[in-house]
This record gives sequence, C-alpha cells and structure tokens, in this order.
Amino acid sequence: MSAEPLKNDLFLRALKREQVPYTPLWLMRQAGRYLPEYRATRARAGSFMGLATVPEMATEVTLQPLDRFSLDAAILFSDILTVPDAMGLGLTFVTGEGPKFERPLQDEAAVNALEVPDMHKLQYVFDAVRMIRQALGGKVPLIGFAGSPFTIGCYMVEGQGSREYRLIKTMMYARPDLLHRILSINAQATTHYLNAQIDAGAQAVMLFDSWGGVLPDGKFQEFSLAYTKQVVQGLNRQVNGEKIPVITFTKGGGPWLEQIASCGADAVGLDWTVDMAAARRRVNDQVAFQGNMDPMALFAGEAAIRAEARRLLDAFGPVGRGGHVFNLGHGISQFTPPEAVSALVDEVRTYSTRFHVT
Repeated sequence: MSAEPLKNDLFLRALKREQVPYTPLWLMRQAGRYLPEYRATRARAGSFMGLATVPEMATEVTLQPLDRFSLDAAILFSDILTVPDAMGLGLTFVTGEGPKFERPLQDEAAVNALEVPDMHKLQYVFDAVRMIRQALGGKVPLIGFAGSPFTIGCYMVEGQGSREYRLIKTMMYARPDLLHRILSINAQATTHYLNAQIDAGAQAVMLFDSWGGVLPDGKFQEFSLAYTKQVVQGLNRQVNGEKIPVITFTKGGGPWLEQIASCGADAVGLDWTVDMAAARRRVNDQVAFQGNMDPMALFAGEAAIRAEARRLLDAFGPVGRGGHVFNLGHGISQFTPPEAVSALVDEVRTYSTRFHVT
C-alpha cells in the first residue's frame, strides 16, 4: 500500500537489533479500558465486537494512546478470537465474564467439521489496518497481531477462559490427534490472517501465545511451539523491500527461551519472571527482546515506576548487537492510572537516551 514514510522507525530498528538513540516503547493492550476516552468510545459502540468490527471505531481507539503518550508503535485494536469467530464458533463478550463461544469444540464431529475460514469474513480487520495506517500518517509503525494456534485452541475447546485448562489438556492426553487437527487448522488460518494484515499495511506482527506456558515440558514443544514456528515460517517477511519483523510472546515461556528464540522470529517477548541480562546470555543476542515490566508496578507510584524502569533498562544494558523494545510483561491492567503510564514513558525515554551508546 502507498503510505507516508515513517517519521519514527525506532521500534522497527530495535527489532532488527540496529542502533537506536533510546529504547522504543509500546504497551500491550495500550488501547484499552484504562483510558477514559476508550471507555467513552466503547459506550458509543454498544459492545466490544461493535467496536472491533467497525474500522472507523477501531482506528479511533488505536490512535487514542498515541495522542496521550509518546509511544513508538501503534497496535491494531482487535482481539485474538476473531479467527475462531470466523470459523463459526459464535463469539460473544459478556460484561464482567470475558469472551465465550456458543459452539466450542468438545466432540470429534465438531473437530472434524472445522475448516480454515474464508478471510473475507475478517475483512473488517484488514480495512481497519488500512485505515489506521492512513490515519497514522507515518507517525509510528503499526503492529498487527494474532493469537497463537495453541492459545486460540484453548478458547475453542474450553469455550471461554480457564484456570485449570481441564478440557484442552484432557483432549491433549486422551485424543492428541484431535488437538493436532485443531492446531493445524489454526496455524493455517493464522498464517493467512497475519499475511492479510501485512498486505493491508501492518509493518510488524506479533503472535500472542498467552497460554503456552501452562503446558508441561515436552507438550509445550509439541502442541504450542511447533505450531508457532509453522506460522512464523509461513509469513511474508518482505514488502516492497522492507523487512516485516515478527515478535513471538509466550507468557510463562522462560524455561524454553532458547527454543522459542530459534523459531525464526526476530524478537521474543518476555514476561516479568525472566531476567533480561540472563536472557541475552542464554540466546547470545540471537534475537531482540521485548518486555518485561510487571504491569502491577504501575500501581506503586511515580518513584517506584521510574526505579523499576531504570532497573530493567540496566539489566538489558546499552544497545549493541542486541535490541530491546520496552514493554510490560503482559497486558496493562484496566485499573492503571493514565498518569502512571506518563511517568513510565518519560523515564524510559529520558533514562535510555543517556544510557545508550553509539
């Protein structure tokens, strides 16, 4: 697509482990419920899906955090469950309860009937990507995203969020053939979905493996990482001569960091349980890192927020062969005071500017 040249490409440069004058920053769920302007737009939309499926509204909420904070990337406002919704599982969002599927995959017939959806059913997402790119006017890059095959598979089998993962794990142990079929279809669908976002103008993409970390060793590699790798290997990584970086994020994935870093992605997102300095040593700067501040630190007051930001920047160290995109170790809480984000953005920018080397 034709678009204005980027005025701020530091996020993309950091993902490619190039030198940058400061550590770029964005926040998972940065367009969301902690912002009063988001809540007002959400009220106008009438429902979450009403908001996500109207490109004009998705564009509005994508841009809201950039109007408030000096962030270095925008991320498409959408949801990881748009793909299984397009498969016909009947996605609904219940206030206070989260997403639910009316027709979860809980018998062999349902699994056998599952198919890769027609991407035209997700045209509203691709239209939003195009509209956001145009509205950004080259201010910062736009990130597209999807859920990992395993994570969306969890929702598809459980029917909703879970604490025990009883149904998906029962299927994994009792009928691994059925789970592999679900994950294979999910991987194909996710590859098509992310490539369509790239075609529409996404300048980087991120794969959220939010639930991969609940698996035991051995099962993680078989049922999560293998399908994440399949998606990464199927993505279009060059558009008009420009590289499209890929970020993978497995919450709880620290034990398998070396294996995740070898999946082919350009960057690995880290949660707050991983020591950044040790992570760099473990992978020998094979990839860039994104993360990894505990979102709860944003409730501790300005002094503590600034101290924690400095601690994490110190842990990574000056950018040399490595690359660091500052982020949280998971999504920002809906209860976060916006002024806490202001303090974090300011500290990361000012401290890392002094800390980086050329």
